[in-house]
Amino acid sequence: MSSAVSPKAAAAALVEYWSPRVIGELDDSYLKVAKLLGTFGWHSHDDEDELFLVLDGRLRIELETGAVELDQGELFVVPKGTRHNPVAAAECLILLIERKSTLHTGNQVTERTRSIAQQLGDA
Repeated sequence: MSSAVSPKAAAAALVEYWSPRVIGELDDSYLKVAKLLGTFGWHSHDDEDELFLVLDGRLRIELETGAVELDQGELFVVPKGTRHNPVAAAECLILLIERKSTLHTGNQVTERTRSIAQQLGDA
């Protein structure tokens, strides 16, 4: 990538909710944006941490031990192996940083599961 990228603009341009799009790479991690609305569903990533940064709106990340409320500009790292459920009561734009090996719906395949090829815009 040889030009600057606006994560917020890239997320706002997405048409489909809960369908991450890769906007960059950092070593063995992808930088992804997504547009969220509603409830994603409980899942975990056994071997990878997952960073959520709210670009616009609010995000609630439900955990089995409680919940974390994120406002614009705030971030939270979900530790590997932690079951979590992202919830956006209103439209929310986020930046995710995940290892390239991370399956965004964890080990569960749902209607929201997107392959890496789809997230890269190749499919």
